[in-house]
Order: sequence, then structure tokens, then C-alpha cells
Amino acid sequence: MPLPHRRWLHHTPPIWAKNPTYFITICCQDRGANQLCTPEISDQLGITVRRYQELQRWYVSLWLLMPDHVHALLSVQHDDDLKGLVADWKRFAAREADICWHKGFFDHRLRSHESLEEKAHYIRMNPVRQGLVARPEDWPHVFPNSRVRLPASAA
Repeated sequence: MPLPHRRWLHHTPPIWAKNPTYFITICCQDRGANQLCTPEISDQLGITVRRYQELQRWYVSLWLLMPDHVHALLSVQHDDDLKGLVADWKRFAAREADICWHKGFFDHRLRSHESLEEKAHYIRMNPVRQGLVARPEDWPHVFPNSRVRLPASAA
């Protein structure tokens, strides 16, 4: 009897999902080491995230760096290719900040019954769960630093 294979889901949202919002996780190749949360790397990655936002490649509601991975809530235009967009950003960030990323990324498209605030709370609590800070507001590696809501058209 053959062993089961993990089913890979495509990144394409259904046609009715306008400007979908995603919860994504991008990991570094070497897990367990602090590769992202140094002031220089954190600042450089913040610049790349802002640059993609200024170019309207995505709208970031929340972007949080952990020592060896990134969590984000972001929206894209329906016709944008999320897989290609994240791959482009990873190449750009790797070149700018000398980071070796793990192949691929995890994404979850938020459905209408899921709360953006619930997912944001989960992400913001990650450094607390890992024992890196006592309170989520003490974690410095987050963009934007203030609470930002998605526009109604992207929700």
C-alpha cells in the first residue's frame, strides 16, 4: 500500500473573492537561529515591505518578524498571483538583507466567517508565546507599528 502524499493546495483564490486577505508565514532556511530580528535586518525588511506597499503590490495590515520566520496579514488585488508576488519579495529581500529563505511559504485566505482581528491577535501574541517579550506591544519587529484596519474593499 503506497504512503499518503501531502496534498498541495494552489494559491489562486476563487473568482468571487475580491482583493482577498491572506495570513502568510515565510520561514528562513535555518530554523532556530535569529536571522531576522537584528536592528539592521529588521530595518531592511521593513523598507522592502513598505516599498512593495508603495508600489501597490500588496496592502499590509500586519507584518511581524520572528527570529526565523515572518507572519503577515496582507491583501492583494484579485488578479495578482500571490505565489509569484511572495517569491518576488523573497528574492528582493534575500538580495537586500542577505537572507536564505526556506522554499515556498504557508498561506491561508481569510474567509468571511474568520476575523481579521482574531488572526492579528494570534500573530501579535507569537513573541509572547515564545517568551521573547511579556506583552505584545513590547515587540519591536512589527509593521505597521500602529493598529491599521484594512479598507472595506479589501476585507
